[in-house]
Amino acid sequence: MTLETTVAAIRPADEPAMAAAREMQARLTKPAGSLGDLEPLSVRLAGLFGACPPPLPEPAALAVFAGDHGVHAQGVSPWPQEVTAQMVANFLAGGAVVNAFARQVGASVTVVDVGVATPPPEGTGLIAANVRRGTRDMTVEPALTRDEARAAVETGIRLAEQLVAEGAKCLLTGDMGIANTTPAAALIAAFTGAASAQVTGRGTGIDDTTYAHKTETVALALAKHTPDPADPLGVLATVGGLEHAALAGFVLGAAAHRVPVIIDGVIAASGALAAAAFAPDAVDAMVAGHRSVEPGATVALAHLGLTPLLDLGMRLGEGSGAVLALPVVAAAVRVLHEVATFDSAGVSEK
Repeated sequence: MTLETTVAAIRPADEPAMAAAREMQARLTKPAGSLGDLEPLSVRLAGLFGACPPPLPEPAALAVFAGDHGVHAQGVSPWPQEVTAQMVANFLAGGAVVNAFARQVGASVTVVDVGVATPPPEGTGLIAANVRRGTRDMTVEPALTRDEARAAVETGIRLAEQLVAEGAKCLLTGDMGIANTTPAAALIAAFTGAASAQVTGRGTGIDDTTYAHKTETVALALAKHTPDPADPLGVLATVGGLEHAALAGFVLGAAAHRVPVIIDGVIAASGALAAAAFAPDAVDAMVAGHRSVEPGATVALAHLGLTPLLDLGMRLGEGSGAVLALPVVAAAVRVLHEVATFDSAGVSEK
């Protein structure tokens, strides 16, 4: 599917299914509202699928999109750019944190080279979809052309379509890219109108001097390009990254196929903002897995109207928070499938 056909396929949540889920929640053997955020989550998922109860989000498939960034040359990260390719190899070998978490919950892991600077070795199981070997420096020129941004978005769309065709009932967002929190901050500022200081965090760990420089770098890129949030492809092209664009497409693909997509941290949240700018109804497919300590993540989720399921002080990325949230999402749906009603269980209501 192209970007345009995908956006055209995204429809609003099904109101009758949501009403049925609310009515069912009111009849289950528990005090009304006692499951907190799980109850509206189950309602949203019923609306996404168009039936009550919706299917369980199993099996689940995680996609880790990897890319490099020209803005790394500005000294916004203490890590060498080569680490992106090295971590891609680690994902493929099953040795990263997210691999361990995925094994715990039974999720598959697919790794995609959408913009890694170092050519990977062949025969590793990596999906080769490299648009270019890293973005350009967004403080000097647009990070991508519009065609490159579109190619990355459509890479994400195609993978979502493939994973759903293979049976996935829930998609999880993952990323890898040294310096990618810098374009994420720029994207979040562009789409929400927040100042660079509100959305820029410390990423993989930087000192105060580097943090101040990173914040200035985000502000410089935004001032240079003045991206228009009404033109999401243009925003992705000027200040985005290839993995951010691919994640936007991945979210759009999930929404078009009416499959929930669990948003991970600040990188995925910035991609989700782009997806919502392309198709506002795509938000109905999004589930906020956790609240990253990166400040931009909280700004992005608030703009999208999403409540994070977990708050563990995490900032790893990789899809780690999305994977940890998967059992919570499954539990919210399982309640509608398995919990007895007051009538069926012979339990008196208050």
